[in-house]
Amino acid sequence: MNPFHGREIWFLTGSQGLYGEDTLAQVAAQSQQVVAQLDGAADIPVRVVWRPVLTDAAGIKAVMVAANADDHCIGVIAWMHTFSPAKMWISGLETLQKPLLHLHTQAHRSLPWGTIDMDFMNLNQAAHGDREFGYVQTRLGVARTTVAGHASEPRTAERIGSWARAAIAVATMRSLRLARFGDNMRDVAVTEGDKVEAERHFGVSVNTYGVNDLVKVVDAVPEPAIDDLVAEYDELYAVAPALQAGGDRRDDLRYGARIEAGLRQFLGDGGFGAFTTNFEDLGGLRQLPGLAVQRLMADGYGFGGEGDWKTSMLLATLKAASHGLPGGTSFMEDYTYHLGPGPQRILGAHMLEVCPSIAGDTPTLEIHPLGIGGREDPVRLKFSAASGPGVVVGICDMGDRFRLVGNVVNVIQPDAGLTALPVASAVWEPAPDLPTSAECWLMAGGPHHTVLSTALDASTVEQFAELTRTELVLIDAASTPSSIRRELRWNAAYQLLAGGLR
Repeated sequence: MNPFHGREIWFLTGSQGLYGEDTLAQVAAQSQQVVAQLDGAADIPVRVVWRPVLTDAAGIKAVMVAANADDHCIGVIAWMHTFSPAKMWISGLETLQKPLLHLHTQAHRSLPWGTIDMDFMNLNQAAHGDREFGYVQTRLGVARTTVAGHASEPRTAERIGSWARAAIAVATMRSLRLARFGDNMRDVAVTEGDKVEAERHFGVSVNTYGVNDLVKVVDAVPEPAIDDLVAEYDELYAVAPALQAGGDRRDDLRYGARIEAGLRQFLGDGGFGAFTTNFEDLGGLRQLPGLAVQRLMADGYGFGGEGDWKTSMLLATLKAASHGLPGGTSFMEDYTYHLGPGPQRILGAHMLEVCPSIAGDTPTLEIHPLGIGGREDPVRLKFSAASGPGVVVGICDMGDRFRLVGNVVNVIQPDAGLTALPVASAVWEPAPDLPTSAECWLMAGGPHHTVLSTALDASTVEQFAELTRTELVLIDAASTPSSIRRELRWNAAYQLLAGGLR
């Protein structure tokens, strides 16, 4: 699934009729040159599409209405080439429902010092025209990203590209349908949440289906479809001898393939981009879905174990944002710690469901007892995550709002091979260190289920939080328990006041 396919960003240029047609023609030509630079940048994952120069309130509102209605448009970039009086932007900004980036730039990079005259000054007024625009956005409380820099600079394209990925995350969540197979794990607090508020705030539709609704589809999968999947497994993975053709557990592998085929059909027929399962509620399934879930995540589906629909929707969203980037994005759980000797580290894993997009080497396809759930031994992919910088993000329902909790991390290799561990895993060192990270995470009420991404960095997560007006507590190299405690108190006051003001 390529979430960027057919999508685009609209580029809006602000000016006014005061300067005359000749100047407006120059504004149009120069803004088209800026668009050409951005549209050709490798860091921007979608087309940047130029729109005619805007000079009055009616035209501005009309283009915002059109952007809202166009499913191809994931957001708009606005630039005030000349001085564009900002009162005429008020109605349009109040109307806009798509993510907004304010680009503070100018057509020329260097000043032609010896030839500057007033014609040049009147044409190139973004230095104060964008300040007028920035004021009205702040006055209206518009959620946006602001980027300053020339369009030819790599840093500018990188930052716009990061915003574009946050914008596709917003678009993904607003149209996301999520299927819960059964309820969440009994007596667990953090996996609960307000599904009505989730749809109001994020746009995601979360609904529950009986596990046996899925079982009917699984049981009806034709044998040739299973043959095709098993042949694919044999080609892609290092298959354990017992699961190979002629092995004594081959039928267990075929049942795992049956689950995958059935799940794909159910999700595809219903237009679902995310789902949950729960080992306490498996209905007529003979195995807890493991291999099937891992492969669906690798294809871009969101997933949450034990009925954790909030993490499932977050995973689908961040997978969309990270599409095409090196690295991977997976459902994850902080499982146990290495507290020394040497650097302190976190070992993350889950019962079965870790996405192979983060794998460092070719996964092995194995079968082992699960120990819980009372079902047949499930098949699963086993691997260790590739090394690299990343971010861990969790989402929780605080009662009056949703909160994202993030931690900058560095994924590393374990000190020794995890030969006895029968599941996929990742090992990371959290910033600034494990004790500080853990104390801050616990103070923030962060969940134990998370999304681990080595494809995204914290900046895209921050922009997604800003664009969706979602609280974010980010733990990084500068964090201390005292600073996070203060931030949480300030956030509580801000969220209360902001909720009353909007």
